[in-house]
Amino acid sequence: MSTPAQQLTTTSYAVLGLLCLRDWSAYELVTEMGRGWSDIWPRAVSGIYREPKKLVAHGLAKDRAARTGERSRTVYSVTPEGREAFRTWLATPTHAPQLEAEALVRAGFAEHGGVDDLLATVRQARSFAIERSRVYAAIGDEYRTEGPRFPERVHSIMLVGGFLARYFAAIIDWADWVESHAATWDDIGDADAISDLDALRADVRARVEANLARAR
Repeated sequence: MSTPAQQLTTTSYAVLGLLCLRDWSAYELVTEMGRGWSDIWPRAVSGIYREPKKLVAHGLAKDRAARTGERSRTVYSVTPEGREAFRTWLATPTHAPQLEAEALVRAGFAEHGGVDDLLATVRQARSFAIERSRVYAAIGDEYRTEGPRFPERVHSIMLVGGFLARYFAAIIDWADWVESHAATWDDIGDADAISDLDALRADVRARVEANLARAR
């Protein structure tokens, strides 16, 4: 039989972490998960709604009825056991990062389409990264004018923000790089038709070697 820890997922612990900050209704948890966490841990709304009940079933959270005007709702709060379980989880080995990007799947099969298709794909990826950067810039402006909602944990928030800033920069850099090459291509159907194939290979190899050099 599996233990409670084995039955919990990273999403479970993300919700548990939010409950360690304050009490939330299920709707508030969904909203908070969509505020910034969706860029690093996107999950279906229906799944997030199930997590508080799962935590209650394992004794890591408790629920209570509350009212907002004429509306009733269920509010969830963490238990001492929940706080301890969250601390324990933070000390366990983490899973390897995973990337999900449709633009990369399309680029990986670019030879079956046209140059214009590839250029459209990378430009859409660039636009996405720029738009998300604007969203986080607006959140930063909100922090400066109104103050953070959880001032005691700004340093932790900045750790994630620093990653996202670099992540979106990487998307923009990649899109610019692809476009600088693909815009000169006439035929994308065969590698023999790519005039700057050697430059592509050299660039990728140089970046891989640079990454490895940082690990030495």
